[in-house]
Amino acid sequence: MLIPVLYLSRYIIEHKAEYYAALRNVTEHQAWEPWLLYVLTAIEETAVETTSRIVRIKDLFDRTCEEARKNLPSRVYSKELIELIFTQPYCKIKFLTDNDLARRQTASSYLKELERIGILTGIKVGRETVYLNPNLMAILSA
Repeated sequence: MLIPVLYLSRYIIEHKAEYYAALRNVTEHQAWEPWLLYVLTAIEETAVETTSRIVRIKDLFDRTCEEARKNLPSRVYSKELIELIFTQPYCKIKFLTDNDLARRQTASSYLKELERIGILTGIKVGRETVYLNPNLMAILSA
């Protein structure tokens, strides 16, 4: 399944005055060309930014795989585990158990090992620990 990755809303929000001016000119003067150029520029700039972000995530993923392979016990390291911690910027024991990577106690030790080597950062939320992937969060929030 393909999902869209262009977040045009950010561009529109950052260029709101230009957006409304171009849209008003379409309504009042049928000025389609400036509107279309605005939209195409939005798509182009968003695509360039998104591509750059995807490349940075891929590079981080590759470095994380290598670091985990070198620094985790062999019983812990798996590419599936690293892929899972890149599906979103945080991870919980339940994510590992739901994906059949480990049972609860083993999942907990896997996440603690990833925290030990500096890939994840655990924070207590209520009774459970949520493990953040700070490097991935930095890329996503930039």
